[in-house]
Amino acid sequence: MTVQTEQQHYLNYINGKWRSSSTNDVIKISNPANVDDVVGFVQSSTAEDLNGAVEAAKSAQKKWKKLSGDQRGRYLYKAADILESRLEEVAVCMTREMGKTLPEAKGETARGVAILRYYAGEGMRKIGDVIPSTDSGALMFTTRVPLGVVGVITPWNFPVAIPIWKMAPALIYGNSVVIKPATETAITCAKVIECFAEAGFPEGVINLVTGSGSVIGQGLAEHPDVNGITFTGSNAVGKKIGQTVFSRGGKYQLEMGGKNPVIVAADADLDLAVEATVSGGLRSTGQKCTATSRVIVESEIYEVFKEKLVAKVNEITVGDGQEDGTWMGPSANAGQLQTVLSYIHKGKAEGAELLCGGERLTGSKYDKGYFVQPTVFDSVTANMTIAQEEIFGPVLALMKVDSLEEALDLANDVQYGLSASIFTTNIQKMLTFIEEMDAGLVRINAESAGVELQAPFGGMKQSSSHSREQGQAAIEFFTSIKTVFVK
Repeated sequence: MTVQTEQQHYLNYINGKWRSSSTNDVIKISNPANVDDVVGFVQSSTAEDLNGAVEAAKSAQKKWKKLSGDQRGRYLYKAADILESRLEEVAVCMTREMGKTLPEAKGETARGVAILRYYAGEGMRKIGDVIPSTDSGALMFTTRVPLGVVGVITPWNFPVAIPIWKMAPALIYGNSVVIKPATETAITCAKVIECFAEAGFPEGVINLVTGSGSVIGQGLAEHPDVNGITFTGSNAVGKKIGQTVFSRGGKYQLEMGGKNPVIVAADADLDLAVEATVSGGLRSTGQKCTATSRVIVESEIYEVFKEKLVAKVNEITVGDGQEDGTWMGPSANAGQLQTVLSYIHKGKAEGAELLCGGERLTGSKYDKGYFVQPTVFDSVTANMTIAQEEIFGPVLALMKVDSLEEALDLANDVQYGLSASIFTTNIQKMLTFIEEMDAGLVRINAESAGVELQAPFGGMKQSSSHSREQGQAAIEFFTSIKTVFVK
C-alpha cells in the first residue's frame, strides 16, 4: 500500500483505502523556499468524500471502542516504530512543504514518535473512580467512555506534532478519527497517516480527507455524526468552528492565537535572555502560536539588552531549510509573507522605530521563495497594531517599562493568554509573575515557545476554548464521564 502514485498525487485515506477525490481534482503543493520545486499534489475533496470518511469512522468506532486500552495501545506503539524508521523521509518532506529547517523538522518528527508512545501507555491508566454512596447497600463509581467520531483540524506550522497530539489521545480512548490537515502541509500529514495504515489499524478507525477549509473543515463542524472537533488555527476560523459545533450540540476544543510576551527584569542574565528571546521569537520563522512577540524590558538594562538583541538577530542566516547552516527558513506561503510584510508596514506607519530587518529578501538565493528579514522594532507602545495582533512571523516588538508591575500590566493588556516568560534571578519577581500573568503556560528563565508532551497545554482568554491538550489532561476532552450506581 502506498500513499502516492507515480505522479506524486497523494490520496485521501478512507476506510482503509487510498482514494482519489470524487472529482479527481487536485491541489499543487510547492516548496516555499523555491516555488519551482513542486512537492506534489493533494486531493481537492468534496462533501461526498467527507461523508464517506465519517460514515467509515462511525461504523469502525463501534468495534474499536470495545478493544482494551492495552490492545489499542499496541497499535500506537507500532505506528511509533514505523514513524521513527521514516523520520528522515518525513522531516525532509516537512521542510520542503513549509520551510522549517531540517533540524527542526527532525526534532518535531521525533516528538511525534514520543507522543505516540506516551499515549500508547495511557491505555493502561485508570478511567474512573469509586465514590462513596449515601446508600450503604450500593456501589457508585465513574467510568469514561469515548465521544465517538472525532474530527481533527490541524494547521500547517507543526504538521507532524499537532496531528499526532490530537489523534493519539483520541484513538487510545476509543474514538475513531477523521483528520483534515492544512492544505499547505497535507503531504507531510499523509506520510504520517501511512505509518498508521502500515501499523494495521482497523479499516475506518483513521481517515484522512484533504481539501479546502470551507468544504472539509466546515463540513466536519456541521456533520451530525461527528461527535467532537479538535481544532488548532486562527481565532476567526476557530470561533466559527466552535459556534457551528455548539449549535448542533457537539463537543469542541479550540487552540488559537497568541501575543506572547517575555519580560526581562533588571536582574536578569542578559545573555540568556537574549538567546531565548531570539530562539523563542524567530525560530520556525516566528510561525508558532507560542512564539515570543512582545519583549518587555526594564529601563535599567533596556539599552544594553537592545544592543545585544539586535547584534544577535543580525547574525541569523536565512535560507532554504534543507541547506546546512540555515537558521531561519521562509514564510510558509505567499499569503503569510504578505501578512508579515503588512504588519511591518503598520509598525512603521504607527511610529515604531525599525532597528533591523523589515524587508522581503531578494536576490538569486531568495527570489523564488517567501523570505523575509528577521525584524526588531523599538519604541513600541501598547496601542500599536504590532503590540496587539498576532503576526505569526519573525517580528519582535521592544517595549520599555520602569517596574515589574508595569511590565505585567502591559503583558496582560492583550486579548490573548497563551504563553509568557520572564527572565529574573529574583524569587519574589518569579512568584509574582506566576501569580499575576494571564497565560496558560508560564516559563521562568526560558523562552516562551515550548511545552513538554506530558504536560497540559492550552491558553486563557481568546487563545483557546479553555480546555487542555496533551498529557493526561487530554482525557477530559476525548471522553465523557459516566456515573454508575449499583444497588
